[in-house]
Amino acid sequence: MLEREVRIINPLGLHARAAAKLVRLARTFQSRISIEHRTANATANAKSMLSILAIAAGKDSILVIVTDGPDEDAAMVAVGDLVGSGFGEI
Repeated sequence: MLEREVRIINPLGLHARAAAKLVRLARTFQSRISIEHRTANATANAKSMLSILAIAAGKDSILVIVTDGPDEDAAMVAVGDLVGSGFGEI
């Protein structure tokens, strides 16, 4: 199991379009991927659009990506890179 802290840097936060990109990416991996918004005491399954939107992560939110499974390393890199790129919006 791996954990990595990331910050949401895109101006609109983790809104519907960004969440859809995250879900599409997460579903390409076998590993379980969760996103924790510890300030809001919320955890989301990264493979579920409703779950991601429910954590309400705005700009500058600090999230923790947790990956666990056979391809956890690749999943962590890919999800971390997506968040770090501002979901392609910057």
